Amino acid sequence: MTDALMPDNLTERQQRLLASLIWEYIGNPEPVSSSRLQTASGLQVSSATIRNEMVVLEDKGLIRSPHTSSGRVPTETGYRYFVKYLLEHVELPQPPVDLIRAQFKETPAEIDAWMQTATVILAQETQSAALVTDPRIWTEHRFKHLQLIGIQGRLVLMVLVLTSGHVHQQMLVMAEPVHQEALSKASEAINRIALDKTAAEIYEVCRHLTSTLSHEIGELTADALQQMNNLGSKIRFQAGLSDVLAHLEDEGAKQAVRVLEGGAGLDEIVNQMADKQVGTVQVIVAGEGRWEEFSHLSMVLGRYGTGRLMGAIGVLGPTRMRYGKAISTVGYVAELISNLLSEAHGIEAPEVDEDDS
Repeated sequence: MTDALMPDNLTERQQRLLASLIWEYIGNPEPVSSSRLQTASGLQVSSATIRNEMVVLEDKGLIRSPHTSSGRVPTETGYRYFVKYLLEHVELPQPPVDLIRAQFKETPAEIDAWMQTATVILAQETQSAALVTDPRIWTEHRFKHLQLIGIQGRLVLMVLVLTSGHVHQQMLVMAEPVHQEALSKASEAINRIALDKTAAEIYEVCRHLTSTLSHEIGELTADALQQMNNLGSKIRFQAGLSDVLAHLEDEGAKQAVRVLEGGAGLDEIVNQMADKQVGTVQVIVAGEGRWEEFSHLSMVLGRYGTGRLMGAIGVLGPTRMRYGKAISTVGYVAELISNLLSEAHGIEAPEVDEDDS
């Protein structure tokens, strides 16, 4: 085995040790010692080498050493690295596929019944809390016109008109005062290139604007347009919360309850998945530094739907969840529900392969 450099300057050996440590910790949430890691990794190196590599991983912020133990545990950064670089995609094995199909065949052909069955299956299969949001018709708004009005000092009123006729007003606080003439030029530049474009398209075309002010306003415009695509992600069904609470620290348990009671923080995440392919799975470890509502949780969410009808289904639990099982199960159930919705609405959806194994 070579020590060729891998992503983020980790050697292959360091990656193998990190993956082994995380697998060990997921299976038994106790700090992992060097001797335990040596056995788990199967590497033919000395215990001194293992200890040295663990110091490197700790210096990189991927693992840490609790003050009460000489062993190491993964950090949030370590879990993210593991999910992004080290976790291989594995199809759901045939036994759970057969079991899931059998449970759906026994379910009445109604959307609510499918959603409820899906949450129960996910909770059982992943041993996590499961949720499904309402299927909603998603309409992507398009830009029509922008006006910028200097109010006072650094305050600027942004008036954004959409092709649908909706008008969005938002107060901007600039880094420094901007004259009305400069604001008018910026809005004119954006109006010339953004007509009838979506938020994603505006982000792209604004990259080529030479004016710093126009570029900044263009991104703020795209941000506002994206926010107006809000689906309002109301959770329809949930399951497994009581079972997963025992595996969460106090703050994580509180966050899980808040999410499942009101869907706090789900809107932005679900909206980001709206233009993704059915069955797309997103993994969020400890909020990814962006969503404080999930700072003590990990979530695996999948997009389901047909055409513009879409929603999210997924699981949440501690950061030491079994990511591989969660990802494959969520992705499979999301596609299965999409097929059922497709048949109900007469819309073509991706097929779930009967021979997946």
